[in-house]
Amino acid sequence: MGELSGVALVTGAGSGIGRAVAEGLAARGMAVAGLARTGDRLRTAMDEIAAATGSPTLAVTADVTDRAAVDAAVAEVTERLGRVDLLVNNAGLIDAEEEPLWEADPDRWWDVVSSHVRGGLLLCRAVVPWMVLRNRGRVVNVASGMSVRARPEYSAYSVAKTGLMRLTEALDGALEGSDVHAFDLAPGVVRTPMTEAMPMHADRTEWTDPAEVVAFVAAIAAGELDAWSGRFLRVGADHLDAVRGFVPEGDARRLRLRPYGDGDPLA
Repeated sequence: MGELSGVALVTGAGSGIGRAVAEGLAARGMAVAGLARTGDRLRTAMDEIAAATGSPTLAVTADVTDRAAVDAAVAEVTERLGRVDLLVNNAGLIDAEEEPLWEADPDRWWDVVSSHVRGGLLLCRAVVPWMVLRNRGRVVNVASGMSVRARPEYSAYSVAKTGLMRLTEALDGALEGSDVHAFDLAPGVVRTPMTEAMPMHADRTEWTDPAEVVAFVAAIAAGELDAWSGRFLRVGADHLDAVRGFVPEGDARRLRLRPYGDGDPLA
């Protein structure tokens, strides 16, 4: 393929969507750093991707909620591969059980929220300033259908993904006027160990092809979807050719209150 260049940093790259994205970007010519908490699996994945694609890869181990670990990981990526041109915030936990929030363990519940929101914040904080200095870069925050509608049995994940979506919009607003852009990309339902373990998907027979997710991330990296910066895209529902040629206006694909009627004072 070889149509991309530069350095990508993909979190949660040891398996599932993160690994698929890392391999797809490497196949298109990017040097790819994968970040995850589990070092052995991550190193194996990055070595296999390098062997399959011929692109440089790097495995960096860090907990995305640990500020010092994230800063050290990004510094290692910079030293070994160069400044990050594309950040994909994919790492994050999900509720251990399907249960109402009052039955959830509050510490485990908060760990889920922190993994997405604090994790996204810390990675952006470590990477985006250098993008701004060079006036180029893209950030992809992996969103979900639960970003825009809560599932009561997955309350922590719903809160986390909605919070990450607000982070994307805040980041996009702060970057206005630059050639650095941030996106919410929901990958659909990809068959991974996480989704297979979720009771809500027990009877599912149709899954999103990971190649479709990779295609959207690659289009973002190439600057083809910049009109959608700060907005929500959903793989499997959105068609890449359609969104590539469309310019959304106003608050399209952003989180907003819907007026209750013409007299709503918040309309």
